[in-house]
Amino acid sequence: MPRTPEQLHSLPEHVQEARTRSLNAISKMRANGVTLYSAAREYGVDPRTVIRWGKPALRKRKNGRYAAKRTDRLLRVLNIPAEHGAREIAILDSRQASEVGKYATAVQRYLATGDASSLRPFQGKEIELADGVRFALLTRLKDLELLGSAGVLSFESLYSRST
Repeated sequence: MPRTPEQLHSLPEHVQEARTRSLNAISKMRANGVTLYSAAREYGVDPRTVIRWGKPALRKRKNGRYAAKRTDRLLRVLNIPAEHGAREIAILDSRQASEVGKYATAVQRYLATGDASSLRPFQGKEIELADGVRFALLTRLKDLELLGSAGVLSFESLYSRST
């Protein structure tokens, strides 16, 4: 189980992709209460692969079926806006990853509509990175506009990809 971005990026690309799909399936299970099989099918991954990569985030019920725990400490490497462009960050807390996801949605909404109201809850907020460092979320509209117009911010996927 990778615990650092370096360990994660050293895995073959197809393994990283399977792991990312597995994390997405677990998030779907957690958010929507769907079964492991249903979530795995939606993300195009074998349920055994989800169990392999996400076992710490799953619990086996008495009936033998898996359910997602409320939180987990699986490594997630995410792309996030920073002052000088997008930055790759490592997070070990599913709650922090959810917060980053909400923030990314707010940034995307602002760039698409010009409505900054969804960014207000993130002003002055910080997230804790895997190494314990606190990272302030960028909410200065001028900076976000500049990054957006430069094409630096792409939210096709929040998860980082190694290339």
